[in-house]
Amino acid sequence: MTEVDLIIKNAHVFNVYLRKFLDTQVSIKNGKFYWINKELPNLKAKKIIDLQGKYLIPGFVDAHMHIDSSMTTPKIMGETILKYGTTTIVADDHEVTNVAGIKGLKEFINEDSPIDIFFGIPSSVPSTNPQMETTGGKIGVTEVKELLKDPRFICLGEVMNFKDLTSDKDTLIKKIINTCHQTKPTMPIEGHTPAYHDEDLAKILYAGVTTDHTQQTGDLVNEKIRNGMFVEVQLKSMHPDVINTIIDNNYFEHVALVTDDSMPDTLLNGHLNLLVKKAIKMGMKPEDAIYISTYIPARHMGLCDRGAIAPGRVADFSILDNLKELSIVDVYKNGISEKEIVKNDSKDEFSPKSLTNSVTAHKLTKQDLLLKTNLVDNGSVTANIIQINPVGTFTNHVQKKLTVHNQIVDWKSANLALIIVQERYGLNQSKFSFGLVDRGITGDGAVGATWAHDHHNLMVMGTNIDGMINIQHQLIKQNGGYMVAKGKEIVANAPLPIGGVVSNQPMKILGEQIGNVRKNLVELGYKNTNEIMSFSTLSLLVSPNLKISDKGLFEVKSQKKVPLFEK
Repeated sequence: MTEVDLIIKNAHVFNVYLRKFLDTQVSIKNGKFYWINKELPNLKAKKIIDLQGKYLIPGFVDAHMHIDSSMTTPKIMGETILKYGTTTIVADDHEVTNVAGIKGLKEFINEDSPIDIFFGIPSSVPSTNPQMETTGGKIGVTEVKELLKDPRFICLGEVMNFKDLTSDKDTLIKKIINTCHQTKPTMPIEGHTPAYHDEDLAKILYAGVTTDHTQQTGDLVNEKIRNGMFVEVQLKSMHPDVINTIIDNNYFEHVALVTDDSMPDTLLNGHLNLLVKKAIKMGMKPEDAIYISTYIPARHMGLCDRGAIAPGRVADFSILDNLKELSIVDVYKNGISEKEIVKNDSKDEFSPKSLTNSVTAHKLTKQDLLLKTNLVDNGSVTANIIQINPVGTFTNHVQKKLTVHNQIVDWKSANLALIIVQERYGLNQSKFSFGLVDRGITGDGAVGATWAHDHHNLMVMGTNIDGMINIQHQLIKQNGGYMVAKGKEIVANAPLPIGGVVSNQPMKILGEQIGNVRKNLVELGYKNTNEIMSFSTLSLLVSPNLKISDKGLFEVKSQKKVPLFEK
């Protein structure tokens, strides 16, 4: 008689290979599934669970996400999302890498977590080049070779630099991809390919990129899949056009649901399970939604030991009492209940040395924020302006004529917000650049953060100069964070002392802090489906169309610098 640790009876068990539920029994031994069958004769179990008709599904596998983009640590992330059924993630932690390089990345990922974490090698640190943005760390071929020796790194993280990727020259990103192919020929090459199609898409695929996770349309999903690209669907792409395209064309072998960037206040309510639930409500069969969130992402990432309830696979699973509502009763990791694994919800004492005291910048004054031009003394100039869209992170490049008096530009009368990005690593004498934003803050106040993708310099936007100055001073004082001022008074503050991008507070506290930031942003007139991410990606030089860094304004696709003012 064989002894096992656990037998589960009377369950509807999801079989990923048949894509349907079977009424069967499941046994677990040493953290793995052992024998799955209608009857389990000759097995002696230490514990037996009768599920009385409940559902059993594999643990969710999130194939594309960023722990540091959730502003938290690996430990707190695991404790937070395990209860939502996510048992394995593939994290591309390029935020801390941009701050502190490979040293900071190694320190960050070496923290224990109750879930299994695999990693993507940050491919774009910086996301563009040092002429366009200043970062605290850089990743080159030498660093990639070092990370390839670590078995936890199973893919190349999202490749962002379209210009260098498709250049005729032997660029750094091409060398990095070739290095990965030489060492691990089947390693997935993650891409960041927003809105590229036709020959541009062919160039990206030809260069070796295999996957895309950016904002999708039905047409883009069709084109990418028929050209052999694996598509990762995040929340902002989950609209009827995309979901119906997947369903109507039976694309379930070629797509996966992923979270990408989960905001802390969102994590108070769920993780990948929220996307699975949404897909079901949008018309996808529960079996298919579960399939593309368990087996398919595991298979895509070469994680052949998980994503299925089958002999020899890691015993990660969730118990549901309602399939369509995806109501989770309990989650098991390695055959052990989450309730036994996660014991507390306390502050994480994790404090990597290379990610402490990382904000080095001089304090600005009101005089510093006078926006001047030498093009005219009095009259008007044409300004190149970042215009925010209500959905997603793409911006528009618009122009407006602004009045100039004694070389000082009147941006307030045009209902614009002023934005600055200040170098924070002490590498460029803390220099800063000016920009102007349309459809940003319309009320009297300011917002600022060192969580400014991907260079994570210090960025402040506002209509109230006193508020902007107070935020800039406080960000330096507390070594980073995300905050909002109404008038000149700071009314919301989420400190991020680890690299200026991560908090060590429990998710409940961090989530409430970010929720308060979001609430006050909305009250100041900021309009976007994700206000937190929208502001923080005004500095993301690989997300179209016009963005800003400490080096100035840039048109994303061409990487050309754009002057703030023209005659």
